[in-house]
Amino acid sequence: MARRPDEEYDYLFKIVLIGDSGVGKSNLLSRFTRNEFCLESKSTIGVEFATRTLQVEGKTIKAQIWDTAGQERYRAITSAYYRGALGALLVYDVTKPTTFENVSRWLKELRDHADSNIVIMLIGNKTDLKHLRAVATEDAQSFAEKEGLSFIETSALEAINVEKAFQTILGEIYRIISKKSLSSEDPAPASIKEGQTIDVSGSDSNTKKSCCSTS
Repeated sequence: MARRPDEEYDYLFKIVLIGDSGVGKSNLLSRFTRNEFCLESKSTIGVEFATRTLQVEGKTIKAQIWDTAGQERYRAITSAYYRGALGALLVYDVTKPTTFENVSRWLKELRDHADSNIVIMLIGNKTDLKHLRAVATEDAQSFAEKEGLSFIETSALEAINVEKAFQTILGEIYRIISKKSLSSEDPAPASIKEGQTIDVSGSDSNTKKSCCSTS
């Protein structure tokens, strides 16, 4: 059966959202994919994902964004979901210093389980809570530079920089992949060559698509 026009894309990129519970990962996901924000959002259990298709440098990119649970008891489950991820958004809450302190641990886990070439962006979320800010922008910026990460601050509530964050990381992934495609010495893996779809389904056929998709 032919794909509907809205399902046609040049590349499919899997992005994972990681970070402590309560930093706003689910709301970043819903703001980007559905332009929604829910003040009553509950903690994610296991993994959910949503998709959005957008244009990056003239190519149609389908972003498949996975929202991993931040609670400790789900860590064993979520480590499997790093497989096949081309990008990661590492999120902390600018009003909670412990969530920023834990970024190092999340980064180590990511580097232990994910592909070594994964593109990582550090995100300081909840900038709308200016009077409660406890993590200085400069501290996060210097940490990101030291670790070789891109960095941006966002507010899922006010929709500030959410679009920019996802556009930036998808653009970085696309540029890396297009360079690989052009290099005969370092050919792109078959799964990400032009005109092919990246398989991010893994072997777990029971993975829930998302409990909150509206389509």
